[in-house]
Amino acid sequence: MSTFTQCHVMAKPSSAVCNLSCDYCFYLEKENLYPERKTRWKMSDETLELYVKQYIEAHDTQEVEFAWQGGEPTLMGLDFFRQAVALQEKYKGTKTIRNAFQTNGLLIDDAWCEFFKQHQFLIGISIDGPAKFHDHYRVSRSGATSHEKVMAAISLMKKHGVEFNTLTVLNNENVQHPEEVYDFLVGIGSQFLQFIPIVERCAQEATEDGLYLISPEHDQTAKVTKWSVPAAAYGEFLNRVFDRWVQKDVGRIFVNTFDATLAAWCNEAPGICVQSETCGRAFALESNGDLYNCDHFVYPEHRLGNLHDTTIREMNQLEAATEFGMAKKTSLTKQCQSCEFRFACHGGCPKHRFNVASTGEPGHSYFCAGYKAFFAHTAAKMQQMRDLLQRGRPASDIIYLQLQQQMTATQFSVGRNSPCPCGSGKKYKRCCAA
Repeated sequence: MSTFTQCHVMAKPSSAVCNLSCDYCFYLEKENLYPERKTRWKMSDETLELYVKQYIEAHDTQEVEFAWQGGEPTLMGLDFFRQAVALQEKYKGTKTIRNAFQTNGLLIDDAWCEFFKQHQFLIGISIDGPAKFHDHYRVSRSGATSHEKVMAAISLMKKHGVEFNTLTVLNNENVQHPEEVYDFLVGIGSQFLQFIPIVERCAQEATEDGLYLISPEHDQTAKVTKWSVPAAAYGEFLNRVFDRWVQKDVGRIFVNTFDATLAAWCNEAPGICVQSETCGRAFALESNGDLYNCDHFVYPEHRLGNLHDTTIREMNQLEAATEFGMAKKTSLTKQCQSCEFRFACHGGCPKHRFNVASTGEPGHSYFCAGYKAFFAHTAAKMQQMRDLLQRGRPASDIIYLQLQQQMTATQFSVGRNSPCPCGSGKKYKRCCAA
């Protein structure tokens, strides 16, 4: 058996419990898998200590990153995470510990920010754009909106110097307004943007586990939910945001899909699982210690075990974990295998493989048309940035190349000692003319 000395675990200490009731959330109904959680939903002190100890021991690398998510992890309270940090200190040895924390921001206050800053937590804050888009789906059980509180949390994090990035769920509403969403996120100070397209299928009848939002393996009647992003709309969103980004923001603003695609053009690992050749070993940990193959595959058939019975290191080496990860590569349809953009896409996330390919095979990506449109639209610019990097120049130099091309195309005339038209503040001869 192969020995794997690293893995990634997304810990959910509050399980599916959340103080929002977002219409599009695929995780809320996971509480049906654990009926007892209606009263006992918090991760226990015993489970927390086992997790911290085992997760550090599962890594032979010197750096270990803990990822905390939910549900909503702030519902655990600050003392829980103070204890988590103390346990990391107890078991880390010579290793370096980092923490990432995904939150909706509603409970963030000065005390949370002081803690995050003190322990250098990287915060991912969920925000779906301006209020009119964000509040369409991200509401409480009573229908109360949340955008104002999220913005207040962002202001507090800026005040305390807490590092944060933004996670934006693309749905059928905000996907229609790419420039407005992008400009808003950049305007609030986000330099690292994640766009996550939502697509869920709702079964006509609940599974035996009480779930309606089902996995790709579900072979009964189901339909795509109303909030899901159409494939073509997703491609159009990415294309229009890319066109805005590549003109002025390369090297200043980072978009996960763009970075991963450029890495693929440079024959490097993409850095995100969606565009990787294989997946797996990016586990989800439930609050009782159950470990699943993936955050998107928290279904009974993908449960690897429980850390009270089997260590994370041992579960990381299970054949079931290996097979799950390799299936992404081995189950590609013939249409995927022959696609010119396979190197950058690899069939997308296995969760989205419920369409039928042009070859008639099942298991094809729902987002295929969107991906192809994006990879084709950006190919020339991606190759330009790759060539710049290969010559030892930053990818951001593409901005100046485009300005030069525009000046040539319009036969723009400027003196060598005049201010450069690119707006750098330098003389033309020492800037774009050089």
